[in-house]
Amino acid sequence: MFDMVKSAELAKQAALVVAQLSSEQKNDLLLKMADAIVENCPVIMAENLKDISAGQAKGLAPAMLDRLLLTEQGVNDIANAIREIARLDDPVGHISNMLLRPNGMQVGKMRIPLGVIAMIYEARPNVTAEAAALCVKSGNAVILRGGSEAIHSNIALAKCLHQVLEQANIDKNIITVIPDTSRSVIEVLLKQRESIDLVIPRGGEGLIRYVTEHSQIPVIQHFKGVCHLFIDKYADFTKAINILVNGKTQRPSACNALETILVHADVAAELMPKIALALQPAQVKVHACQQSLPYFANAELATEQDFQAEYLAQEVAIKIVDSFAQALEHIQRYSSDHTEVIVTQDTSRSQRFVRAINSSVVMVNASSRFSDGGELGLGSEIGISTSKLHAYGPMGLTALTTEKFVVLGDGQVRA
Repeated sequence: MFDMVKSAELAKQAALVVAQLSSEQKNDLLLKMADAIVENCPVIMAENLKDISAGQAKGLAPAMLDRLLLTEQGVNDIANAIREIARLDDPVGHISNMLLRPNGMQVGKMRIPLGVIAMIYEARPNVTAEAAALCVKSGNAVILRGGSEAIHSNIALAKCLHQVLEQANIDKNIITVIPDTSRSVIEVLLKQRESIDLVIPRGGEGLIRYVTEHSQIPVIQHFKGVCHLFIDKYADFTKAINILVNGKTQRPSACNALETILVHADVAAELMPKIALALQPAQVKVHACQQSLPYFANAELATEQDFQAEYLAQEVAIKIVDSFAQALEHIQRYSSDHTEVIVTQDTSRSQRFVRAINSSVVMVNASSRFSDGGELGLGSEIGISTSKLHAYGPMGLTALTTEKFVVLGDGQVRA
């Protein structure tokens, strides 16, 4: 019988162990974990097949089954992702902003682990291994509660990780994969504020709202990604179309896909036919404002809900705006604080956009699809934060740490 309270307490004790490991020790563990996953590939794939069979019996959508499936290449990809994390710079112990005070003391800030991170997520089993690796590298213990649809795969991966920890004679409670798939275990987990320091939910909006509403522990939130593209009147049309097509159609199910397109009225007559033509190959369904409706053959009139929607499909809302200010106003009203893009050749307007929009990622003349930890130079990410806590935007290793003040004195006392 799984005991959530006891597991959280053991994770807290294990956090003290992993926090003291050197970068070399952590990297060695990660490389051995990657090797163990490859060596156990047949076992992992066999357990994954159980999840696939159960998912088919439940009638899971093909897209969900595709995310669940672990082929031999998929297992190798997980191992390579862990190896990549091992190659990243370790933020733990880094001291910054060391300043000399008038009294001779030196004051700086040192990066330290958060402690115990609980992650609640759905679907993809690769998240289990990659999240565990990120937490180990950043000196944290981790509690992982994946969805029921991937339980056999998750446990198989956990056995590989535990095998390495046990061989190294290191507390295996550094990594806990919860074998209980009931909702009740999440309710108990979210009350363990004495043992757990941060909760990261990763999945649909319903899951994240449930965790946020029930947690007694700080939560990193990412409700949805309503990402905007504003094509300014000074835009390069070729760049604008390429960025639009890439951001909307390359992978529409991703949270960094575009959901709303704003077009400056001064260029609408010339640009809108090009947009309509560009969206045809992917058969993108268009929800158009009254002014832009005539440019599309099969568009629907956009509603208030359409400008709030995260479609996660080949579907988009389009609006013609009369001015730069109206574009800013629209984004500030409907933004989910994920990613916003402007296409313009006017530097003063792009700088104004960057200053005015406070979403976690703001881009100038680049696709929203770059709003990803790996693409932004962080390596793997554990999630994306749209809540303005210590982390905002894609969360890499540094976001899994905090800072403490370090004061170096030579006998100074306060007068």
